[in-house]
Amino acid sequence: MNITTEKINDFSVIKIDGRIDTSNFSELEEEVDQLFNNGVMNIIFNCSGLNYISSSGLRVFLIAQKKTILLQGRLYLCNMQPAIKEIFAISGFSNIFRICNTVEEALVQ
Repeated sequence: MNITTEKINDFSVIKIDGRIDTSNFSELEEEVDQLFNNGVMNIIFNCSGLNYISSSGLRVFLIAQKKTILLQGRLYLCNMQPAIKEIFAISGFSNIFRICNTVEEALVQ
């Protein structure tokens, strides 16, 4: 997995490439925790390069969503590949998260 973060307007955009599974989910968790510790309240997960996510990865997204709600921030997922979108639908996570087609769409929400 490769993670890059950039600041766009008042959002931190986290781009994820590769797989999130039990062997590496903690890397993403640490990146998200660091953002929250630095005062970030608005996050966009750009999932364009995400090709697999395990339950450990879903947990990282869920914890980030809960923290964002507590901080009264905003969290969006975008650019999800069909297989990842299906995992979110089957798990019921599609009802929990705001999912956009593109980063640009998330920025104007």
